[in-house]
Amino acid sequence: MSGSAGRQKEFTGKHMLLIMIAFFGVIVTVNVTMAVLANSSWTGLIVQNSYVASQTFNERAAEGRVQDALGWTGELDVANGAVTYRLVDAGGDPIRLDGVHITMHRPVTADEDVALEMTAVGDGTFGAAHGPGDGTWIVKIEADAGLEHPFRDFRRIVVRDGAIR
Repeated sequence: MSGSAGRQKEFTGKHMLLIMIAFFGVIVTVNVTMAVLANSSWTGLIVQNSYVASQTFNERAAEGRVQDALGWTGELDVANGAVTYRLVDAGGDPIRLDGVHITMHRPVTADEDVALEMTAVGDGTFGAAHGPGDGTWIVKIEADAGLEHPFRDFRRIVVRDGAIR
């Protein structure tokens, strides 16, 4: 029996240093990964001031319930360099609108925000010549249907090759 076979390896400061580097390396790697994922998936600012928005929340919720009870459906289309919108009732008949205003913005930036004043193009449809770039858009539609409040329609759309996909 030789002396090296029964000898125990020593736990040195070098071993402790490697354990600490590995431990904190995992923590830092996970934190950086989570921060990058959070930053790249953030969908943008919802409201400028949450306190002010909360003051009208109940009124907006009541307006939404009244609007839902109408059974109307908005039909938004993006194609051939134009944005069109029409509102139909539960039977598919167009609702007479006095005007439609659409705001389109990117979820993360305000650089490409655009406000469209739509014009009547027939059969209850309103349109505007605008070809939004490819990508994700948040669309806020306000249609004047002669109600106490405008009919509001919010959508998140994806445009590819100039059309909604």
